[in-house]
Order: sequence, then structure tokens, then C-alpha cells
Amino acid sequence: MLKRIKHLTLFVVLFVAACVTINVYFPAAAIQNAADKIADEVTNPQSQQKQEKKQDIKSELFEKIKGFLSFPKEAYAQDIDVSTPAIRNIKQSMRENFQQLRPFYIRGSVGENNRGFVEMRDTSGLNLKEKADVTRLVEQINKDRTALYAEIVKANKLDSNSLPKVQRIFANSWRSKSQPGWWIQNDNGEWEKK
Repeated sequence: MLKRIKHLTLFVVLFVAACVTINVYFPAAAIQNAADKIADEVTNPQSQQKQEKKQDIKSELFEKIKGFLSFPKEAYAQDIDVSTPAIRNIKQSMRENFQQLRPFYIRGSVGENNRGFVEMRDTSGLNLKEKADVTRLVEQINKDRTALYAEIVKANKLDSNSLPKVQRIFANSWRSKSQPGWWIQNDNGEWEKK
């Protein structure tokens, strides 16, 4: 009888440990996929409209199948939620500000750093109004990006320690969506033209 209790106790401990392991899983691939889509939507408005139409059709079908099968979230989800009202508002603001900031990317005044934010580079060729505009736009975009990363962590119930990972993943996406000739900061901290 004592041996049976020990086995049962060991089973319970292993079962609890397995549950804890599942809960700390970080969905890096799903976040990378979402980051690529968001970066594309923000930097390329034409692809955003096409993506929304495709997503609406896919979402409807997926929701119907999911409702019919009634799987628990963990069983089917490799996707993350990036469609909360807060995230949609942030993306809209980012699209608008990015389009205004685009000329400054082209001129080399700003670039994408390796932490997922826009950084001022060389503003020596800008007049006072342009310097004020670029400063305001960089601050707003970085504020939006900070809010986006935090909202993704919150909406997907990720551990608060996940925030730096989310930022790094988005940094890769922002840099990959940069146009040739724009400045990006590599993982070693050095700036280079794409």
C-alpha cells in the first residue's frame, strides 16, 4: 500500500510539473508570424487592405470549425491574438505616423534599431521644422510600439518576462521590412544600410 501511495504521489508531482511546463511555453513562431504581418501592414498600406480581406474570410471559417469541434485553446492555437480593439487602434496610429516618417527613413534621418524601436540617426540636413516633425513622429511611433508590445503580452496572457522577447522578435520584423538604403541596427549594435 505504501508503495502505491509513493507511485501516486510521484505521478501527481510529474503531472503538475508537466502542467507548469505547458503554461510557461513562449509562442515565438506565432509571435514572429504576427510581427511580420503587423510590420507589413504598417509599412505597406496596400498589403494591409488585401490582408484584412483574407483574414476576415479565414477568421470566419476558423471560428466556425473551432466552435464545432470545441477544442480547448491550447490544443489548436499556435496563433496569438493581435486583434483586440487596443491593438487595432495602435496599428492604425502606427500606419498614419509611419507614412509621415517614410521620407525621413529615405533621407537617413531615422532607422530601425535592434530593440524594436525607431531611432534618430542624422538630422544635420533637416531644417528646424523638419527636426521638430521627425522628433514628434519618432516619439509617437515608439510610444505606439511600446503599447503594442505590452498589449500583445497582455492579450495573450504571456508572462511579463516575455516583453523583451516580443520586442526582439518585432525588431527583426521591422528591420526586415525596411527598404533598401534605409538604416538598420544589427544585433551587435552597429548601424548599416540595408
